[in-house]
Amino acid sequence: MHLKIKLAADGGIRLPVHYNRLVQAAIYNSITPELAAFLHDCGFPYEKRRFKMFTFSRLLGKAVFDRQKGELLFPQGFLSLVISSPLDLFCKELANILLLSNQLHLGDQVLYVTGIETSHPQVTASRCIFKLLSPAVVYSTFTKANGKKYTCYFEPGEADFAEQIDANLRKKYYSLYREQPPEEVVKVSPRGKVRRNIVKYKDFYVKGYTCRLELEGPRELLQLALDAGIGSKNSQGFGCVELVE
Repeated sequence: MHLKIKLAADGGIRLPVHYNRLVQAAIYNSITPELAAFLHDCGFPYEKRRFKMFTFSRLLGKAVFDRQKGELLFPQGFLSLVISSPLDLFCKELANILLLSNQLHLGDQVLYVTGIETSHPQVTASRCIFKLLSPAVVYSTFTKANGKKYTCYFEPGEADFAEQIDANLRKKYYSLYREQPPEEVVKVSPRGKVRRNIVKYKDFYVKGYTCRLELEGPRELLQLALDAGIGSKNSQGFGCVELVE
C-alpha cells in the first residue's frame, strides 16, 4: 500500500537539509505505541537483520537551499511525502491517526495534513521500471588487515549493485512470508541519468543513488520492491520507488 501525504504550513516550511531522521521519528510517532515498538524493536527477522517493512520518499515540493543556515526552505508552504509498505495495517493506522490529528511534527516544525491519497499499485509483468523517490543504498562491509571495518557502496550499473538488490529482496520475502522466494534471479539495470546523493543520518553519512531502474524477475519480488523499497536502510528513508512502466 502507498500513501501520498500532503502537508502545509503557514509562512513557509524550513527544515534541516538532512531531515531523514525527523521524518522517521514522525512516522513512528504517528502510529500506535504497540505497532511502533514492534517495528522498531522486533520487525521481521532474517538471521541478524530485522526488516521494518516500510520506506518513505524525500520531501517532494519546490525547495530552496539556504546556504547560510544550511536549511531547506519550502517558500510556498506545501510539500508531500510518499510512504509505502506491504503491511496494510501499518498504512491504514498511519493514515487514520494523521487524519484525526491533522498534524505531522518534523522536529520543531508543525505541518498540517491537507490530504492523504491511498493506492495499491500492482506489478502485473515480469519486467517493470521504477523511479527512485529516495536514494537507493546498496553496500557491503569489509574488514581490513588491521581489523578495522569499512563500507563499500555500490552504484547502479555495477554487478554488485544488482546482486545485492536481488539478495536483499529474497531476505525480505522470507522474513515477511516465512517461505522461500521464487528461484529466478531479479535483474537490475539503470535507465537514464544516475545521481549520487550523500545523506547524513544521525552521525553517519550514507551514499545512495537516484535514477530509474529496470527490474526483471518474479512478480512477487518486484511487488515487494515496490512496496517495501529497494536496497538497504529503507525505514531510514532510502529506496522508496514508484512504478512508472
